[in-house]
Amino acid sequence: MTGLALNCHINKKSLFDRKHYFYADLPAGYQITQQRVPIAVNGSLSYSLCIDNKMSQMVTKTVRIKQIQLEQDSGKSLHDDARSQTLVDLNRAGVGLMELVMEPDMCCGEEAAAAVRELQLILQTLGSSQAVMAEGQLRVDANVSVHHPGEPYGVRTEVKNINSIRFLAKAVDYEIQRQIEELGNGGTISNETRAFDSKLGCTVPMRDKEGKQDYRFMPEPNLPPLILYDAKSLPANMNHQQVINIDWIRERLPDLPSVKREKLVEQYGILPEHSFTLLVWQQDQNCNSRHSNEDGLPEFFENVVKQTQMKPKKVIGWILNDLLSYLKQHSLTVKESPVSSFLLADLLNLLEKKEISSTAAKQVLAELWKGKGKTPLETVKEQKLELLQDQKELEQICQAVIDGQENEVMAIKAGNQKVLNKLIGLVQKKTQGRSNPVLVKQLLEKKLSE
Repeated sequence: MTGLALNCHINKKSLFDRKHYFYADLPAGYQITQQRVPIAVNGSLSYSLCIDNKMSQMVTKTVRIKQIQLEQDSGKSLHDDARSQTLVDLNRAGVGLMELVMEPDMCCGEEAAAAVRELQLILQTLGSSQAVMAEGQLRVDANVSVHHPGEPYGVRTEVKNINSIRFLAKAVDYEIQRQIEELGNGGTISNETRAFDSKLGCTVPMRDKEGKQDYRFMPEPNLPPLILYDAKSLPANMNHQQVINIDWIRERLPDLPSVKREKLVEQYGILPEHSFTLLVWQQDQNCNSRHSNEDGLPEFFENVVKQTQMKPKKVIGWILNDLLSYLKQHSLTVKESPVSSFLLADLLNLLEKKEISSTAAKQVLAELWKGKGKTPLETVKEQKLELLQDQKELEQICQAVIDGQENEVMAIKAGNQKVLNKLIGLVQKKTQGRSNPVLVKQLLEKKLSE
């Protein structure tokens, strides 16, 4: 499924091999892998990249996928510098994993981080993995080398077991700069394995890889070839439930993140960067949740849109700016939010009907967040947040504000219209957010022109 989602060619017959080497975290002395014929080859992964960290300026780039292979995991070495010893955790040794090998198509840490983030989203969408890096469900080994344009690739170093997208970006950028400085000072780059020290923000040597190591690959004698079928090669007399049909899986692939983003933009007219934020937030929540396929922010947004009269472009602002800030502040997932899509839609309907002001709506949202079981309308009536309907009373308040702000009035009459916003704010304060800012602006402008 992952291979199909990444546009790979799926080998109907893939083979298992033994890779022999000695290391403390590999008790068998060999690793079962797919060196000759892996399960999937020649794919591609497209990802979005922000220009100068601006979400409004995004470009799409593509990295080639060399192969996807099945192999055994090794143990985990725990280095205790204080005691000058290394402990080995073998709990995961021998467990099967999927390794994805990318071609050297990325040129900086930001690109590597963006590609892995998109891969995370795809894995979570497919259900292939929860891909929580902090829990070891997704790890990255970054191979880094530098060279002048038009020249062959330089000697590469491998930064092992990076467990964070943020650390991946930092590790790659640091290693690029380190190699440039080393070569610039007349030194050479060693073919070695390094680790990223997140506290120091640098890579440190782990072990030397100089000289080509003979892994003595041989066919794995205990595992037969992995045979897959497609619609054409599937034998008629075979039980379809006992075999893997590539075409059957292809037809049932869910919408991938890139497709979801396009649909959100096309269907609701929101900005591309907003669709990106919706899915990235869902990914971050999945990384903190035991259920990676639970409904997230995109579904919440769509449910609100279906239940409110407010335009999607306005709804997205309330979700990304207001709801999201509450979720982040309280470290909650969308499913744990005390404000359901129904309640938020109900609140936005009151605002759209001009029954309350936007200031009052934010006050109501704060009350709804307390989870007291009240509806937006009940909260509005209880706290007397209805929009002030008496225009004469509002005119008197506007006049009182004008009379008390002589300097601001002089500045406005001199041509500084920005000061008008201060007077609008003062009227809002006096009415406790119950006045319509658009109407207030009209009344103030009328009185100031008299």
